[in-house]
Amino acid sequence: MLTPDVRFEGWTTDDWMRFTHLWQPRANAEREPTRPRGGIIAIHDGRRIRKLLHTGKGRVDPPAASWPIPLAELAAEHNASWALSAHSGALDEIMERFGARARRGQDAVGQALDLIAIARAMIFEGAIDHWPRRLRGIPPPSEAMVRRAMDAVCPAGSAVCLGMFREGELWTAFIARRRGANFDVIAGPDELRREMGLLAGDWRRDYRHLVRAVEDRYAPLALGCFSEVETFRTLQVDGRAGAWARAMLVRDVVLSPIPVAVGLALGADGARYAFEHVRVITNKLDPFGFLDPVLRGVRARLGTAAGDKDVTGTLGFDPMAALRALLKR
Repeated sequence: MLTPDVRFEGWTTDDWMRFTHLWQPRANAEREPTRPRGGIIAIHDGRRIRKLLHTGKGRVDPPAASWPIPLAELAAEHNASWALSAHSGALDEIMERFGARARRGQDAVGQALDLIAIARAMIFEGAIDHWPRRLRGIPPPSEAMVRRAMDAVCPAGSAVCLGMFREGELWTAFIARRRGANFDVIAGPDELRREMGLLAGDWRRDYRHLVRAVEDRYAPLALGCFSEVETFRTLQVDGRAGAWARAMLVRDVVLSPIPVAVGLALGADGARYAFEHVRVITNKLDPFGFLDPVLRGVRARLGTAAGDKDVTGTLGFDPMAALRALLKR
């Protein structure tokens, strides 16, 4: 995914810390103070737990009960949102298998997919288990699928940009430029701030200055995503159908430019949201279901018009379905 001579530039310590903190939706903790958080990891020998770690609290005392213990119960006992168990030596086994499969010249995408395949195999064998299984039913990605997705979102010779604003200022940004099959530049916002010039204090207008600065310095944009920090953090944990489409409609999020595949995915998701509201209303008006055949036909035509088939065919998977599964509470 990265070229051998990849260049990191434009990052200050504050910009990098802000970018990493962007993926920690702390605002949601205020709205859901009682929701379980963090994860619990259990290492066992098949008869009892040898070590128990909580991602937020550190090492905790293992229960006296013999193994196996349902992971859902283990997570509930320690107020964790997810749980992982592994047999003693499972990590060493993963590394042994990965070393046997690694090939000279293999890039990060191929290595990551190999690790995913090894982990899935060990889950099937019972050496590893996890809860909840949010991506059940979604097939694992192949290297060709990942390459198709990259080509659809960011073709060679173009760049992608994520720009976050707060109180009228560019809070942080992430730019990646693609050269050939991989990315050769990973840039931050430090040098771009000077090139953006004087800002108006309204990010919905100022994002255009960021687009211009990125294209002048790096490459034409294939995808740009711009928003305020708190809005973006809220959407990270909003698993409702149509959430991103609604945010774009009211310009809480601006995608500019937007690749066809991404637009189709958002359109399909918004169409599903609209149809579900129509179905709820008609169920109240038509409790006996006389309109069901009509609604089934409308749903089929709506899905086709929204581009469900095109999105899945282009990327190899339904991106919004995978996103909702990951964000599901």
